[in-house]
Amino acid sequence: MERLDRTWLQRHPLPSPAGGDKNARGRVLVVGGAEFVPGALRLTGEAALRAGAGKLQMATVRAAAMSLAVLMPEAAMIALPADEDGEIAPDAVELLGERLKSCDTLVLGPGMSASERTEQLVASLLSSPSAEQTIVLDAAALTCASKLAGLVAAHEGRVIMTPHHGEMGYLMGLPPEAVTADPLAAAEQVARDFRAVVVLKGTETLVAVPGREPLLFEGGNAGLATGGSGDVLAGLIGGLAARGAEPLSAAGWGVFVHGAAGERAAAEIAEIGFLARDLLPSIPGLLAKFGR
Repeated sequence: MERLDRTWLQRHPLPSPAGGDKNARGRVLVVGGAEFVPGALRLTGEAALRAGAGKLQMATVRAAAMSLAVLMPEAAMIALPADEDGEIAPDAVELLGERLKSCDTLVLGPGMSASERTEQLVASLLSSPSAEQTIVLDAAALTCASKLAGLVAAHEGRVIMTPHHGEMGYLMGLPPEAVTADPLAAAEQVARDFRAVVVLKGTETLVAVPGREPLLFEGGNAGLATGGSGDVLAGLIGGLAARGAEPLSAAGWGVFVHGAAGERAAAEIAEIGFLARDLLPSIPGLLAKFGR
């Protein structure tokens, strides 16, 4: 395994920041949320902008869209129909069609719950691969992809999957304990089966890509195991990909900076008890620091 550290970052620099055109800095579309967790997308969307993306669109259920739009005035908002459980309805894909074609990165899943209808939505959004687009699958979109390996593989390595051990177990049809017993084998198998970049989150985070040596990140702290932390990571990776970073570089940088933001929050607040939103203000400065 290769260590994911500052030496690795130096060998895999991020693209130089674009000039004054916000479109050139990348366009992110975040799809997710539900009536039960209306604020989840705020963390993901802000992380994408903090990572340097130029434009952000967020799509969530109509009941949550207005309040989220006020909370995130930097983003364009797309109100989607909901099903009887307050989740995004499958026919929402019709409203997302043109917007999906014009984004550089799609972040799909934060704040969503797994169901058969969610699987239909995920399958529809994955059905048109583009060599110019990166997709980050998180949370329910990730677990709903357990039967969609062929659709994910058709994107030829431009899908980044961000499971924790429980979600990885669901993807593989195994209990989480089996993943914990051999996380490296699990990450490499899913990376091969889905032909995707896999970020297996845990006390140590693994980044696996088919045919390449996996990465091991040992930073961060226990405080990152808090609600919303994964939403921040998904947005951070998505924002970096939108800026032009290749999927592996976006994943590696995202994991490292997310961990460093957790270390900074622990130093300034406490190791246990900082919030996921406390990570957000640190992201731009850390990217600048490690990019020198």
